[in-house]
Amino acid sequence: MKFKRTICAFALASISLAELLTCVPSVVAQTNPDASVAIPATDDGLPGTGPIRRYPWFQNLWLNKRSKWAGEIEQDQGAVVFFGDSITQGWGGRLATHFPELKVANRGISGDTTRGLLIRVREDVLALNPGAVVLLIGTNDLEEGATPATIASNMALILAELKAHRPSMPIVLNLVFPSSASKKRPVDKIKDINKRYKALVKGDPQVTLVETWELFASKDGDAKPEEFPDLLHPNDLGYAKWSAGLRPIFATLGLLETAPDTFKLEPGFRSLFNGFDLTGWGFKTNRLDGLTASLGGRYVAKNGRLVVTTPPEYRRFQQLWTTESFGSDFILRLDFRATPFADSGVFIRKPQLQCRDYALAGPFSDLKNYRPQDWNSMEVIVKGGVAHCTSNGEVLKEAMAVPATGPIGLEGDRGQMEYRRIRIKELK
Repeated sequence: MKFKRTICAFALASISLAELLTCVPSVVAQTNPDASVAIPATDDGLPGTGPIRRYPWFQNLWLNKRSKWAGEIEQDQGAVVFFGDSITQGWGGRLATHFPELKVANRGISGDTTRGLLIRVREDVLALNPGAVVLLIGTNDLEEGATPATIASNMALILAELKAHRPSMPIVLNLVFPSSASKKRPVDKIKDINKRYKALVKGDPQVTLVETWELFASKDGDAKPEEFPDLLHPNDLGYAKWSAGLRPIFATLGLLETAPDTFKLEPGFRSLFNGFDLTGWGFKTNRLDGLTASLGGRYVAKNGRLVVTTPPEYRRFQQLWTTESFGSDFILRLDFRATPFADSGVFIRKPQLQCRDYALAGPFSDLKNYRPQDWNSMEVIVKGGVAHCTSNGEVLKEAMAVPATGPIGLEGDRGQMEYRRIRIKELK
């Protein structure tokens, strides 16, 4: 019983109750651990630099979880693998609840560090031949005194292992969540890690970056108690926000929302986007008729959605336009969905109407009907050179001046934006 009391005492002091309920049964129930997956006794010959935790509670948790997973390699083949520390482990049963359409495998170990992930990436992740890998790691390194530079150097090695396994395997990298200086995780160091993570994947189309720091940070840059009661681990609300931020990415990767759109046009409207390819759209210098993606893959037609994908440079301005111009008065309607902190825009003949993750990126941050990381409607009524613009029935622009004629455009800037059901009714 001494072993069990040691685990519980540490867990109560260091992790949330939800995590305790997740991790303790696996530790207690595992009766035949496989010593081959135990933490090496020393750092000699191990990849990476920085801390590897060897507290008794962590060694037992690591050994028992990894022993259990070793017996699940066949059944978890092709899964979307969530790989990380206690925040990943803490998904628990929520993972299947939030992503019921996906085959998922949780490979989070409470207390793990970037170097710990690097040691176990081949057996715990690559052995599953994942359909995709979702990464979140780095916060525990700070508690152990690692520098942001050390943390980022280990992340570079983790990414290299994943990319070498299969160059077409999607990697979703979540930025480190906010926490608190009281948890030895001050905002300046977390922001430094995230800056380095962004630099690591700049220009890499295999890695999609998710702005989870902006998603969760308070005005002072710390975790919000209503979402992180212990200022470290999300509660149900926090996991719901995280899953909502991931779903659009999974949809663009073809893992979710693959059914055809059954939307029917309203009387008098016609589609500007056919849902299958980019016919009728193009850049200023060329048309994209018949293509499912623009050169470089920034604009993609997929399952009824016109996706402005996350730029591998983190931020890149690009504009797509209809090849048709509109000189008469009209009503334009569309739906849009933004990943956390995404920034885009809809051009009306020429002027831009900001279309973003309004809750985080503004400028219309006081909207009451906006649904973060979900589908929202937009309507633009152009009459006599003036556009009246609304979203979900709330006014964005009362009277935006527009030229007498011109095309409709979609801007790419930061994050992923999706548009669907783009349609117009010309007023005679």
